[in-house]
Parts: sequence; structure tokens; C-alpha cells
Amino acid sequence: MAHAMRKIGLLGGMSWESSALYYAIVNEAVRERLGGYHSARVVMSSVDFAEVEAMQAAGDWAAAGDLLAGEAAALEAAGAECLVLCTNTMHKVADAIEAATTMPLVHIVDVTAAAARAAGLCRVALLGTRFTMEQSFVRDRLAAHGVEALVPSGEDLETVHRVIYDELVHGVVREPSRAAYVEVVGRLVEAGAEGVVLGCTEIELLLGADDVDVPVFATTRLHALAAVDLALG
Repeated sequence: MAHAMRKIGLLGGMSWESSALYYAIVNEAVRERLGGYHSARVVMSSVDFAEVEAMQAAGDWAAAGDLLAGEAAALEAAGAECLVLCTNTMHKVADAIEAATTMPLVHIVDVTAAAARAAGLCRVALLGTRFTMEQSFVRDRLAAHGVEALVPSGEDLETVHRVIYDELVHGVVREPSRAAYVEVVGRLVEAGAEGVVLGCTEIELLLGADDVDVPVFATTRLHALAAVDLALG
């Protein structure tokens, strides 16, 4: 069975904590499905997030796309047969990455939308970085699958973004921040959201299904498991 397993390329574009979570989920899933001593065939590249964050802050998405595209091409050259970009925000430059490689990119928004639709939902709350919430690249792709995304505004948006960059990307998990996120989700549910998309890989360090009363779509786990489906397909 192992010989038929595709090699997964993991490309980390945010904190190393989220990249490590992807690596763990992928390997655990392969072991569960194949049993015995099996683990995933993986090649991995994790960029220096300080460089990416500076490009985000400057709005230089072209440079960020070039950086990640180069890393993706290197992963393909190292034998990767499918690609997982281990970040929601940097899917903004997914087109540049796909243009630089020939292997399939497992797109995090497509996977998330499929899960929401499978659960019978058509309107979800979307939490993520400011870029993910304010810009349309995630919301538009969700909408193409028939899923409307409601995002926080004002102080709520600032809180969600601040906690990601000041705490979660550094591995800091604080109870007051969890409580603040729960309140943000509550307000979006009151506005009509039927579930919540954790649209930043680091948010899964803070918020889970036990914290809110609506279905939670953990994009990291959904994404990683979709990659395993493809690798073992």
C-alpha cells in the first residue's frame, strides 16, 4: 500500500506551530487508515514568517507570492506530488503558487466549503486575519460553492486579528482571548451565521467545537485530511 501513497508537500507560510499541527494530523491520519507502521510520505518547507509578515504589512502580495511559489517549486523538485499550503491567509497568492508548479494544490477554501455544504449550511461566520476577513479572496471562493461568509466588523475584527498576531502565532493561548472569540462568534450567529469557520490555522489553538453552540469548521484539520485523501486516493 505504501508504494501507492503520493508524497505530500507541506508549505508553511505562517507560524511554525500551524505547520507542526499539519504534520501531526497528516501522519496520524495515515497511520489510522493504513495501520501498522505506516506514516505519511512528506517533504516540507517552512518559510521565515518574519519575512512574510513584513510583506503582508506592506501589502506586497506579489513578493509574498513569488517567495511561496519558489518554495513550492522546490518541494515539487524534491518529489512532492501534491501541495498543501499550511495557511489560510496566504491562499491569497494561491494562483501564483499553482502557476509555478504542475502538482495539484489542495485548496483550503474548497475543502472548507465542501464540509459546510455537507453539513447542510449555507451561511457561516468567518474568523481569520484582517486580510482574510476584510479582503474577498476567501469569501468569494466560499460564495462560488454556495456558502455565504459573515465577518466581524469594528472592534470585533480588530480583536480577532490582534489575538492571532500578538498571541497565537507565538504559541500563546489565553482564556480572556478565548472568551472574546466566543463573544464575537455569538454576535455573528445572532446576525445569521449557522456555523463558524476557523479561517486561520492558529485559531485552532484557541477555539474548538466545545466552545460554541454551532458547528465549527477547523480548516487545518479539514485541509490536512483532504491531503491524506488525495495522497492515498
